[in-house]
Amino acid sequence: MAHLAEFNIARLHHPLDAEQNAEFVAALEPINAIAEATPGFVWRLTAESGASASYVDVAEIDDPNVIVNFSIWEDLESFRHFLTKSGHGAYLRRRRDWFETPTEANVVCWWIDEGDHPTVAEALARLCTLRVSGPTEQGWPLTHPFVPRPPMNRDPAPRLLPEL
Repeated sequence: MAHLAEFNIARLHHPLDAEQNAEFVAALEPINAIAEATPGFVWRLTAESGASASYVDVAEIDDPNVIVNFSIWEDLESFRHFLTKSGHGAYLRRRRDWFETPTEANVVCWWIDEGDHPTVAEALARLCTLRVSGPTEQGWPLTHPFVPRPPMNRDPAPRLLPEL
């Protein structure tokens, strides 16, 4: 079964610990709890301390105002429900209060095999590929989803030869 991997990146107007972001920061854990309670949620990136992915230091990103989010969902519908129909939706609609308007793709989705956990480096590479090549099976924006392909069989059962 295929699962949906979702990675997004955003640049804050002010550093994460700035007073202007206090409301956003206060909402991080409650919104993450909503994600985890949403049917279809599988996994989310967290900092080593267990804190929100907003506190993860991504070696490839040399900008302290850039934060990431990375999650895995059973399907696209579950993720869309969380984004727009849960308590997250109210904060999503206010994203310009805290974040700069992106000038290039800032969200990438792709299908993975159930049980896979891609790395942040892989997710960032897929976002870069989307920015350069546009939507492909390797990475696409929410507005242009690809159909999941059948899971890869990594441990095939041995085939028995027919008896002669």
